Amino acid sequence: MSKKQVIVLWIVAAVLILAVVVVKSSKSEAFESATARDRGDTLLPDFPAEQVAKVEIKRGDDTVTLTKGEAGWTVAERDAYPANVSNINDLLRTVDEVKVTQGIEADPSFAPRFGMDPEATDEEEKGTDLVLSDASGKELAHLTFGKTLEAASNPMSPFGGGSSGRFVMNHADESGVYVTSEVFPTLTVMVERWLDDTFLKVEKIQSIQVSKPGEENETAWEVTRDTENGDFSLVGKADNEELDPTALNPLKNLFSYARFEDVIPADKAEAIWKKDQRQTAVIKTFEGLTYHVTFGPAEKEDTADADAPAPESYAMTVTVTGEVPKERKKAEGETEEAAKEADKAFDERKKALEETLANTRKLEGRVFKVSKYTVEPLLKDRTGLIKSAAPAHTAQPNPGMPGLPGQAPRRPVQAVTPPIQIPPMPPANDGGE
Repeated sequence: MSKKQVIVLWIVAAVLILAVVVVKSSKSEAFESATARDRGDTLLPDFPAEQVAKVEIKRGDDTVTLTKGEAGWTVAERDAYPANVSNINDLLRTVDEVKVTQGIEADPSFAPRFGMDPEATDEEEKGTDLVLSDASGKELAHLTFGKTLEAASNPMSPFGGGSSGRFVMNHADESGVYVTSEVFPTLTVMVERWLDDTFLKVEKIQSIQVSKPGEENETAWEVTRDTENGDFSLVGKADNEELDPTALNPLKNLFSYARFEDVIPADKAEAIWKKDQRQTAVIKTFEGLTYHVTFGPAEKEDTADADAPAPESYAMTVTVTGEVPKERKKAEGETEEAAKEADKAFDERKKALEETLANTRKLEGRVFKVSKYTVEPLLKDRTGLIKSAAPAHTAQPNPGMPGLPGQAPRRPVQAVTPPIQIPPMPPANDGGE
């Protein structure tokens, strides 16, 4: 091959390489959006998450308002009840760090196509507004969240199927709508999801006294026990009554794992009770605390689906009296090493008990909505604690006696002796013996 041919081949190769680069560049430009944020960028540049002091979430007519004050985060729609700080921090961190996976040039009028139509009748199409402000009320960010990619995708969708993400519009950015790398599953207008879920915890129960329904000053039953690990006995139990362990054993762990469904606002609290069924339980512990728990069926709320009525719920309040012991009572004759270990255990328990007491006192003055399961061990009446009652001994009539009313006469019993076979007599002895 001549030198001239080699030069020509090099020129042709260079032209082909240039053509490939031009084609790839034109294709890339055709698919790249002219939005302000590109793939891989954070959705909000330089977002001051640490300055957020107010979070407003709105969808249709439903709103959640979370505010940060001297006492921490609270929920405005529940009379400033403590908010779930972990959920709030998770939301703010996600907003700060979420990445753009695609930018879509779209005028705000196209927002309904991405599930951001506040006037839509379908909840899935309304979109969710999130407004974040600082302590002075200055708006730091305003976002609208639409459909997830899974909800919007179909076989012909340019966004693909099965991928994770959500359509989000930043109201400070008019260049388009973005697909993010997160779906924000915890972003909700359900107020109860934003409440601090710390609730009543009762340990080492010594006695429980429960009132009659609608008569909170009249005792229905009372149980007590002598040791922390002992069984409950029923006060006033008769000798012929046997207690039912399946009814008494759940009382040992009463409220140990209790949860509430919602906090009832003060303006609705009084109306929620069915007062003729309200009861009070007085619970005393071996550590000197006394809990007063008032509970009763809650009035049922109207539901949109008449065929699926809401499960039965109960209203409940709690107060606590007593103080945590300051010092341990030392055992007589204990060694220095034993005393050291006992003091350490006492200090640890004292700290935990002080925390429990402080958390319980935060619940006072509130009306909680709980499931029936939470208070079910207290709903039994006295007879529900009794397994059986042995009947008193009474003389039974003789069924064989004639003339008893309601009984047919019986035939007399006859004893029959089977025939006895008598063996034949032995033959006479002719020998004269």
